[in-house]
Amino acid sequence: MRKLITLGAFLTVFLGFSQTQDIDSLTLQLAYQKQDTLKADTSLELIRRLYDHEDYNRALRFIVKSEKLTTELNYKKGLADITYYKALIYAKKNDYINAINSYATCKSLYHQLKDTLGIAKVNNGIGLIEIKRGNYAKGLRYALSAMTTLEEKGLDRELSLSYSNLADAYYHIGVYDKAITFFLKALPLQETLQDVQGKNNSYSKLAELYSLKREHRKAIEYYKNLLQNNTDNDSLKGAISAKLGGEYLQFNDFTNASNYLLESLSINRRNNNTSGLLTTLINLGTLNLKQGRLILAERQLMEASVMAKELDNKHELLRYYDRMKQLDSTKRRFDRAFVWQREYYSLKERLDRKQVSLSRDSLSPDAIYDHLEGRDPLLIDDSNALLPSAPETGLDGHTPFKLFFYILLAILIMAIVFIVMTNSKRMNNMKLVQNLEEENLKAKLQYEASLEQIAQLENINNVKDKLFSIISHDLKDSLSSINGFIDLLKDDTLSKEEFDKLIPELSENANNASLLLFNLLNWSKSQMQSLEPKPSLFDIQEVFEDKINLIEQRMAQKGIQLIDHSLRDFAYADRSMIEIVIQNLLANALKFCNKGDTITVSNHISNGSCILSIADTGVGISKENLSKLFKGSSYTTTGTHNEKGTGLGLSICKELVELNNGKIWVESTLNVGSTFYVQLPKSKSV
Repeated sequence: MRKLITLGAFLTVFLGFSQTQDIDSLTLQLAYQKQDTLKADTSLELIRRLYDHEDYNRALRFIVKSEKLTTELNYKKGLADITYYKALIYAKKNDYINAINSYATCKSLYHQLKDTLGIAKVNNGIGLIEIKRGNYAKGLRYALSAMTTLEEKGLDRELSLSYSNLADAYYHIGVYDKAITFFLKALPLQETLQDVQGKNNSYSKLAELYSLKREHRKAIEYYKNLLQNNTDNDSLKGAISAKLGGEYLQFNDFTNASNYLLESLSINRRNNNTSGLLTTLINLGTLNLKQGRLILAERQLMEASVMAKELDNKHELLRYYDRMKQLDSTKRRFDRAFVWQREYYSLKERLDRKQVSLSRDSLSPDAIYDHLEGRDPLLIDDSNALLPSAPETGLDGHTPFKLFFYILLAILIMAIVFIVMTNSKRMNNMKLVQNLEEENLKAKLQYEASLEQIAQLENINNVKDKLFSIISHDLKDSLSSINGFIDLLKDDTLSKEEFDKLIPELSENANNASLLLFNLLNWSKSQMQSLEPKPSLFDIQEVFEDKINLIEQRMAQKGIQLIDHSLRDFAYADRSMIEIVIQNLLANALKFCNKGDTITVSNHISNGSCILSIADTGVGISKENLSKLFKGSSYTTTGTHNEKGTGLGLSICKELVELNNGKIWVESTLNVGSTFYVQLPKSKSV
């Protein structure tokens, strides 16, 4: 690594030295040339090298001399090119007035020379200046007029700049699809030109645009590209990590969101990056709000609000109002929630109005006409400004018609009084309407909260009814059967031979009751509270061995053979949850096998994941019934020995597997057998 850094430093020094040597060589060559067009061309090449070397002051000194020479020689092409570079340098120095004047001069010369490429380059430069100054409508017109010519000539550097200008203009006026199109066109050119700053801008804007279009996976892709290209830029890393955390929140991927946001919080606090910290705190507040940590969420959002107001960041302030409305609604503080909602819509209306104004101005009929007709904006004569109109003559104080004047004055006073009274009444009516709207909105918020609470209570009540139904039927049957055996034993009504015959049936009932209770407890827990997996690395073969031991006796009683093809391999998941899944799948396989059937367990690696399979040669499942599995709809059938179930086992398996970022599916043929597959990750997802 140290050698690479040393080599990079050497190349940088070497290239810099080489460029300096070229400039010195051209300067020396210029000193001995005659006062002709060749000397003007040499001077132009020197100016171009100095511009590329960012030695703007020295370049300007040569420009002054070269302008004088080309003017004396009447060398219009040379004068136009030199003036073009003067405009570029003024633009780099943010001296936009001199830049525009220089562009106007060289453009006039290019028109005389009928140099369409020169005109296009000038229009592109003016477009960049106008877009930087916030005149997006004007910038669009110039950049669009330059684009076609630059594309025909294949000038990568100018074309990259043109695409970027257009994309930025469309971005600022809210025409997002067009902005994306031009940023995507600019990227390959920026790659070719090794334009790091341009690439960073394109990646950042593309990510932001895809986020605005709710294409969050694409936004994540471009934010990650930006991070990958700027691993050493701590400040940029803090800002992008904050936005990445926000994108993962859109998928409720709390793990990735938390990782990026905590990293961003640390970097932005360390660097005192207020803008990045503002975004981080808003997104952290959102994360904690979604996870029910309301006190921490409120603290982070309040800190963010202070920063948003200090920075006058209206978009983040809008997000703050929205999150506070959600937080206070969750806390049932509906009066405060209404205040936040009112602030939110008030600010949103102002921002939307501003955006609509920008968009309307940029897409005005005049702008479209200029572009379509090929009119040159720089040559349009807009000097006919409106002159102020002459003041109207008032009443002559010396007129003899004073009575008429007083009558008019009285009418005017009465009209003013009438307008004031009407306006006062209108304002009172508006205030009354506003109060009614506030009361209606408050009632609506309370009603929505009540509906949500009713839905939760209904869900809990349904869970309770289902539990009682299962307990009163399936579980009751198994326990009643066991209780009957115990009563017969107590009364000594069974002989030893009869008792020995009934032991397998008693064991089967006890196993059924145990599995029913096991599934009921897990299902009710998943319905009434959120299950939080605690993943770790564990050996799949060990879990298979433990669970096979539990059913060995029952397999022997039914005359079923087990084939164990399991291998020592590790999965990354919550072991206790996966044990529940495997126990259920083994019990299901046993339940639907007849004497002489086989159950085969195995595991293997596929695409970096661990695949478990439990196959049986039992009765199989029809195509009609396959679609009913994993639905949680209590679909169940009796086993080959009339074993009963709740119909909850497979829905519990699906929920537990998906909580661990896995998948479960089944392949089955009626009267041939079934195979259940479980796919689990082998490591923590990034």
